[in-house]
Amino acid sequence: MLDLVDTHAHLDDRSFDGDRGDMFGRSAEAGVRRWIVPAIDRGNWEKVELLATSRAGVSAAFGLHPLFLDHHRDEHLDELPGWLEHRGAVAVGEIGLDFHVEGLDPQRQRDLFVRQLRIAREHDLPVIVHARRAFEEVIHTLRRIGGLRGVVHSFSGSEEQARQLFDLGFHIGIGGPVTYERAHRIHRVVTDMPLEWLLLETDAPDQPCSRHRGERNEPAYMRDVLSAVARLRGESEEHVAMRTTANAIALFKL
Repeated sequence: MLDLVDTHAHLDDRSFDGDRGDMFGRSAEAGVRRWIVPAIDRGNWEKVELLATSRAGVSAAFGLHPLFLDHHRDEHLDELPGWLEHRGAVAVGEIGLDFHVEGLDPQRQRDLFVRQLRIAREHDLPVIVHARRAFEEVIHTLRRIGGLRGVVHSFSGSEEQARQLFDLGFHIGIGGPVTYERAHRIHRVVTDMPLEWLLLETDAPDQPCSRHRGERNEPAYMRDVLSAVARLRGESEEHVAMRTTANAIALFKL
């Protein structure tokens, strides 16, 4: 029986409100029985915490996502350390930089990212990092702050950028995009990377695998991600599952 950890799934999302129990059942049947649920802004911290305290196997992360920049206030950063200390958080996240979406103030993003990285370092917690068209700056910032560990989720960078992250002690999260035939760059990264730095994820309800293109994503579909990774590496699904689960347990102290 496979034992998998979905290391990035927004299971508090309202798209699951009508069938959340069934979704967890399908996930467990697929061998995915532990889930990391990262928050996106102060407005959903309570919902993420409630999910973690009411469902065995769910672990919470709290942070301020760059895509929701207009929602974030300095007082939310002031609240973050207390939530990390008293609400059972396993990581600071989802945080990061997004230079793809227009209208998001780059300097405000940088300020929030750096402050949250420092909070994570002070609390000895890993970070869950979002990086889109910002890999070089994210890597530079992680190196400059130092003393950090974590995962760059939904990794879409180059092999060299992946190597730089490994050198910093960071994992990369691989999800649905790896199942698409034309995802050649991520295929090369997954084929050659050290397995010790790999984590599996779905990013549910977003980024479904190719077999479920256009549908709501959910943790049960991570089996397709596992199959794609194992095929690319020429290794058994059981071996990849065992190693990536061990990576998740070690990083997040599950």
